Amino acid sequence: MNEIATQKKLVRTRDERMIAGVCGGIARYAGLDPVIIRLALAASILLGGAGVVLYIAAWIIVPEEDTATA
Repeated sequence: MNEIATQKKLVRTRDERMIAGVCGGIARYAGLDPVIIRLALAASILLGGAGVVLYIAAWIIVPEEDTATA
């Protein structure tokens, strides 16, 4: 069995994006609904602001999905 083909990869999504696809990518990687991730991010923004920094960091660090392999 080919391990590379079955390995999960964290990428920013193109089809489940509102701003940069970070929440959609995290949701796909974790097997959750993107709305849950967005609500958690909104809560972290409202409860201290760390969500803004985390989102921007993920936007920079996490690569965008390649449409040729998606």
